[in-house]
Amino acid sequence: MSDHTAGENGHHAHRAPRAEFYVYFALIFLVAIPFAAIAWVVQTILERRLPVHGPLARAWREAGSITPNIFRP
Repeated sequence: MSDHTAGENGHHAHRAPRAEFYVYFALIFLVAIPFAAIAWVVQTILERRLPVHGPLARAWREAGSITPNIFRP
């Protein structure tokens, strides 16, 4: 018997993110900015050089990894 729970060729169908996803992403991003800034300053002091990614990139990456976990079934 075939498994009809997955999309074509066994891949899950890609859905466009809903507005709720963007709201959660924005909130997590805003909360992550101060923590990312502190981590960036500490890393800069300890390594005595500027990190490749700034505090906003760190916060964006954190929000991008946390938000999908909220909507995972």
